Amino acid sequence: MNLEAMQGLMLAIAGADSTDDVLRRVVDGIAACETVALCRIWLVRTADDAHGETRWLQLAASAGNLRDPQANPRRLDGRFSRFEIGDRKVGRVAAQGTGVLLANVADDPRWIADPEWIAAEGIVSFAAQPLVARGATLGVLALFDRTRLPDADFRWLRTFADHAAVSIASARAYEEIERLHRQLELENEYLRTEVTEPFSDIHGSSPALQKVLRQVEMVAPTDATVLILGESGVGKELVARAIHERSARRDRPLIKVNCGSIPGELFESEFFGHVKGSFTGAVRDRVGRFELANGGSLFLDEIGEIPLVHQSKLLRVLQEGTFERVGEEKTRRADVRVIAATNRDLAVESNAGRFRSDLYYRLSVFPIEVPPLRERREDVAQLAAHFIERSARSLNLRKPKLTRAQAEQLEAYAWPGNVRELGHVIERAMILARGGPLQFPELGPSDGVLRRGSVVRDPPMPAAELPTLADLRAREREVIEAALARAGGKVAGKSGAAALLGVPATTLESKLRALGLKPARRTVPR
Repeated sequence: MNLEAMQGLMLAIAGADSTDDVLRRVVDGIAACETVALCRIWLVRTADDAHGETRWLQLAASAGNLRDPQANPRRLDGRFSRFEIGDRKVGRVAAQGTGVLLANVADDPRWIADPEWIAAEGIVSFAAQPLVARGATLGVLALFDRTRLPDADFRWLRTFADHAAVSIASARAYEEIERLHRQLELENEYLRTEVTEPFSDIHGSSPALQKVLRQVEMVAPTDATVLILGESGVGKELVARAIHERSARRDRPLIKVNCGSIPGELFESEFFGHVKGSFTGAVRDRVGRFELANGGSLFLDEIGEIPLVHQSKLLRVLQEGTFERVGEEKTRRADVRVIAATNRDLAVESNAGRFRSDLYYRLSVFPIEVPPLRERREDVAQLAAHFIERSARSLNLRKPKLTRAQAEQLEAYAWPGNVRELGHVIERAMILARGGPLQFPELGPSDGVLRRGSVVRDPPMPAAELPTLADLRAREREVIEAALARAGGKVAGKSGAAALLGVPATTLESKLRALGLKPARRTVPR
């Protein structure tokens, strides 16, 4: 080999900035030697399968001076494009990490896989060296020469292979940096879009919804307490998130608390935290939700479910911003912006004595009422299109087209479950359609009544036949007592009264306290 040519080639590959460029320069440079018939590089590839990680050698670059005019020396497929690690000459070089020199291939025919090709191309010697960088074998560099290669050239090939391996590793590192840079740019662009695009998670253009969005824009920059009102499923949490993300607290957490799911015994611990040993089960100190939300926002969902006895404690922290952990005398402070939500009419609850009026006034500094879907029918088609796209992505299905007839059928329905129900109906239809057209057989044409196995809603009862609230409470008591009797007094668990009634155990426990009922055997969530 020409020493000056090899040194120049080493400088050339050092300037390459991509793996493909390095590989091309290496094989082209070696193939430029007039006695070289073919130069090739196989790189180690890996894949995971049921048996673990699989490794093999895959042909990645090839160049040469072949006598057969029909042969393509750059071809990367064919019989010798892949070798298992340890298989034949090339595979053994990768497995053992040492080079192989056959100065005269005719002396050792067992290594010749294609004698006809060797004879036709006049191949005399074969040399291969592993490409090793930082202790890892990246691949194998091999050449077929028409002259007898001396030991000095084989040693030079070793030096050259080491240099090429470092260049390959550097190019790969550079490519990875570039990939991460592009990914970061895309993520930053996405985040900028999310921040600047108004209400990316709230879909609709109806006047009723636009009124809500204007209110969000007005109150978000302030620290005012917000009370979000609306039926179940209208998207109150999305409105709360929109308020937080457009406030000065956006870089701090938005902590969500479902007030209806917290047992009365654990209220103070959940909201304000506790210290180790303050009660049975308090095996370590715990930070409460107010402390977690310090500097950010606290979303109190189902605020109307907080028992009356605990409402004064919540009022204090809202007014003064101070609290104590359970079992601790130290007073702590929390800078928290409170956003509450409920599907109850808290004004009615307050007048009935079931919700503290001072807490109600403190929460409703800026009330926002989210309209039910039946009052914003103009948004149904847009919401449906959003749910179709989301379901197609999550279910890995083809996205079907929403026809005008289908949109009109959806718009005609009353949607008692609001946006949440619409999302469930769309997802169910996507699953049943199996890539075909969407169908909504469970929806009535226009009367808002569910059919085909779904719950049928009876027409409105005449006013004279309406039961009183006292009747409803008495009936509720009878149903709960019957469930307790059937469950043997057990509240929680698979065979408990809560499971029989289809409600969370914590909800049933709150009902039991409100009704003054005491089950024979009661479980407390830990």
